[in-house]
Amino acid sequence: MEETKSKSKKKKIETTNETVQSEWKEQVIQVRRVTKVVKGGKKLSFRAIVVVGNKNGQVGVGCAKAAEVIIAIQKAVADGRKNLINVPIYRTTIPHPITGRSGAGSVMLKPASQGTGVIAGGAVRAVLELAGIENILSKSLGSKSPLNAANATLSALKSLKPFDVVAKRRGLSLKDMLN
Repeated sequence: MEETKSKSKKKKIETTNETVQSEWKEQVIQVRRVTKVVKGGKKLSFRAIVVVGNKNGQVGVGCAKAAEVIIAIQKAVADGRKNLINVPIYRTTIPHPITGRSGAGSVMLKPASQGTGVIAGGAVRAVLELAGIENILSKSLGSKSPLNAANATLSALKSLKPFDVVAKRRGLSLKDMLN
């Protein structure tokens, strides 16, 4: 009788749930069900669009498909981390106005004064917030697709030039250019 009691008792192992906080933030923009017509009928899969950023000048957009939603999101996050870009931030906004294009969609970005906030919608807002931009005006033109809007925003942010680079190219000092 004593032997069975000792066998049924299980040792309790104490575990601590210490999750490592990553500097990268992820935001799912869209999860869409897509189908492909094959010989036997229709094959169902999911497409996820995810924005990855550290709110400190680095941001990327990832898009991936998989048979399950969770796997599609994980693949999109990995794709977003591969496509990271550096964004020049000047006093919580961007250095100059710019327009980015992707497909039929274009996004217009303008610097804004302190306290304005992020004036943007949908995918554009997600990209700008995760890039670390706090004050900006934007308008999405053309395509309403979240993927096109996110990619257009990324292309606009990629073509931004900081003041010191432009001043050096023009052969001016930074003080002369800003005054």
